[in-house]
Amino acid sequence: MTKTKMLIEIPDFITVRELAAAMEVSPINVIKELMSNGIMANINQEIDFDTAAIVAGEMGYDVVAPDAVEEAYDEEQTKKPAWREVLAAEAKADLVPRPPVITMLGHVDHGKTSLLDVIRQTNVQSGEAGGITQHIGAYQATHDGKLITILDTPGHEAFTAMRARGAQATDIAILVVAADDGVMPQTREAIDHARAARVPIIVALNKIDLATSNPPVVKQQLSEAGLVPDEWDGDTMVIPVSAKEKLGMEDLLEAIILVAEDLNPKANPTASPTGTVLEARKEKGRGIMVTLLVQNGMLKHGDTLLIGEHYGRIKVMYDFNGKIIKEAGPSMPVFVSGLNGIPKAGDQFRVAASEKVARKIIAKEANAKRENLSRETGAAISLDDFFSRLQEGEAKSLNLIVKADVQGSLEPITNSLKKLSNEEVAVEILLASTGNITESDVMLASASKAIIMGFNVETDPIARAAANSEQVEINTYDIIYKLFEDVEKALKGLLAPVYEDVVIGRAEVRQVFRIKGAGNIAGCYMRTGEAKRNAKARIIRETSLLHSGPVSSLKHLAENVREVKAGFEFGVNISGWNNYKPGDFIEFYMTQRVDR
Repeated sequence: MTKTKMLIEIPDFITVRELAAAMEVSPINVIKELMSNGIMANINQEIDFDTAAIVAGEMGYDVVAPDAVEEAYDEEQTKKPAWREVLAAEAKADLVPRPPVITMLGHVDHGKTSLLDVIRQTNVQSGEAGGITQHIGAYQATHDGKLITILDTPGHEAFTAMRARGAQATDIAILVVAADDGVMPQTREAIDHARAARVPIIVALNKIDLATSNPPVVKQQLSEAGLVPDEWDGDTMVIPVSAKEKLGMEDLLEAIILVAEDLNPKANPTASPTGTVLEARKEKGRGIMVTLLVQNGMLKHGDTLLIGEHYGRIKVMYDFNGKIIKEAGPSMPVFVSGLNGIPKAGDQFRVAASEKVARKIIAKEANAKRENLSRETGAAISLDDFFSRLQEGEAKSLNLIVKADVQGSLEPITNSLKKLSNEEVAVEILLASTGNITESDVMLASASKAIIMGFNVETDPIARAAANSEQVEINTYDIIYKLFEDVEKALKGLLAPVYEDVVIGRAEVRQVFRIKGAGNIAGCYMRTGEAKRNAKARIIRETSLLHSGPVSSLKHLAENVREVKAGFEFGVNISGWNNYKPGDFIEFYMTQRVDR
């Protein structure tokens, strides 16, 4: 009688110790088995999936890779998108295959729109019902009887902006690269954004019909960017296409189907419907129209949608062809009307029992959000608090975005930073490029819980505002060893926090009073801001700083007070100073911890 092998689940890479624990055997036995197969490895060394499978097979086990959905969103990454959390709670028996969702990314002139148009037209000509009567930001194509959902986004910045809000609607990224132009800066950014999203990448090598095209050179550039073509023993499918001549479309669709078969995306069509807002706008005569991607469950005409602070009953629902439909299942894009407001792209939709119930849910969530605001705003990561999060198990990798003035500085910086990785934590460089820090960098950092490190670069004003809004830390340096030093200290928990003085108010001295036993008191008028009893103050006469010290007393009329607002008169005494004169100015300031 044949003995049935036990089944264990292991990731792409696993240490010898972890493999032994999964099989409940001694690590010594695993090391012996590796040696018998010609592999010398210690107990903490990582081995790949194939090697682990051979060893486990020899020891009486079968191995499987983790489910694709779970693998792409492991605990080391940011919080799972809401709809992924919904799927994780579903019983596996209820999950059925769904069409894959793809997004095209790449440089602005490399032909994304042209490829989308060709696929769309080919799909209609091959027998799809109806015609394209309106563009709704998403559509579906058929290849060998299998559906593919295609999102038409403005590019990698919109892709990342959606991910920053927890959307992550895409299963596969199609990187469009022109065969005559090669890998451009925006191409590299698109690669970094797709990698940060942990989605597989297929390269569509466009414009191969041009006499100036040079596919071998472009493939070499892709390899240098980390996308080694499969024909060069890599794991990236590079498909030659021409949108103009309509060449290679079948091959591209076939590649998408093959990758989708490996991913095996699933959903539960019987569950309560949920999904992502792709776009929303107000149309004349039709009201607010919203494009949705259904990701779980079956959305039906008449359902009451709940999206953030907006809600409404679906009055009419269209498919991507503009045809009125009654229901839409997983991976299907739809165009609906009936909401009372315009939601943001990337927001998650749910279905409520009625509009009355939706209003109650919105009110309850708004109250909870206000109560938890302080905790939520602390979700961003900084160099100062990274070590404490590491100790608490909240972080296993330090995600960095590196910007430098020139390529000659960038390469040694990234190489040196990677060498700072140790057994406890890995330094991950999500993006390394030249130029000033931009809003796109901030959005990528926000989505990936990364810290931006700049060397001899400036931060764009728009990027600075976005960093404040998204709570992204930006650190800039003009001394290269200081950059390395700060990261190394952060990994060891030795980085001292940075504090600076922030002016909170400015007052003018108008009279000086002599108080027996207390000395001179400055009678002041509060011009701007406020004075606080627990603040410090500076005495300024004309343009000279005379003295700085803590506030020893603060009075309004005859009462001791904790603060004085602008427009009021008050008396103040600064510790260590007694020589006030009318016309002096007093600046009140607080010492606060700030980002580096």
